Amino acid sequence: MNNQTTTAQIRLEQINLSAKLKPQLQEYPILQDISFEVFPGDRVAIVGPSGAGKTSLLRLINRLSEPTRGKIYLENQEYSQIPTLQLRQVITLALQESKLLGKTVQQALAYPLILRGLPPQTIQQRIDYWIEKLHIPSEWLSRTELQLSTGQKQLVAITRALVIQPKVLLLDEPTSALDTGTAANLMHILTQMTQTHQTTILMINNQLDLAQMFCNRLLYLQQGQLFTDETAPEINWINLKERLIQAETQAAAEWI
Repeated sequence: MNNQTTTAQIRLEQINLSAKLKPQLQEYPILQDISFEVFPGDRVAIVGPSGAGKTSLLRLINRLSEPTRGKIYLENQEYSQIPTLQLRQVITLALQESKLLGKTVQQALAYPLILRGLPPQTIQQRIDYWIEKLHIPSEWLSRTELQLSTGQKQLVAITRALVIQPKVLLLDEPTSALDTGTAANLMHILTQMTQTHQTTILMINNQLDLAQMFCNRLLYLQQGQLFTDETAPEINWINLKERLIQAETQAAAEWI
C-alpha cells in the first residue's frame, strides 16, 4: 500500500461544539455547550444512552450539519474558512446506515478514490490491501447491496472509509452488526492506524468491551451534554456500564 497520504502530519487542535437543530419552526437543543480537543493519534470512544446526541456530534465534525452556536476548528482554522469538500478530504464519516447507492462493492470502494483523481493501479492496490486486511472475500466485490447481509454491508462501508486513508476518521457504531472476531480484528487495525499513521479516530460504540479494547480516551454524552472526558486509565468501566444502563432505563421510561 502507498502510505504517502496517511503519513501526512495532522493536528486537530480544538473542536468547540454547541448545536441546535431546527425541525420545522420549533427549535430544540441537540448538543449543548460541548467543548473538547482531539489530537493526532487519539482513539476516542463516544458513549452515551440513545438520544444523547452522539451521531449529531459526528455529523458536525464532518460538516453534514452546522452548529447554531459555537465554533469548530481544524488545525487552528475555523470550519467556516475551509471549503466543505476540502474538509471532507481530511475527515471521513462512516455512518451506521451507510449505503452503496446501487453500486457493486468494487465500485463503491473505488468511487471515492476516483473522485480524488488517483490512477487505476493505485486504486486497485489500495482496495486489495484493505480487503485483505479486513478479511473480505474477493467474491464480495461483484455483489450489490441487496446481495449483502447487514454485517457485510457495515464492513464494506467501513472499508470504503479506510481506503480513503483520512487524517480523521469518524465511525458511528461500526461494530453493531459485526461478529466478535471481525469486530476484534477491526479494533486492532484501527489501533494500528493511530499508532503508525497518527490517524485520529472518534468512534461511537456502546459495546464497552470493544470501547475498552480500543480507546485511549472516552467522552460520555447524556441529554446533549458532555458529562465526562477521561483518559483510559481514569475510566471506571464498571461504573460506566451501570451509568449507561440507568440512563437507558430512564430514557425508556420517559417514552412511556
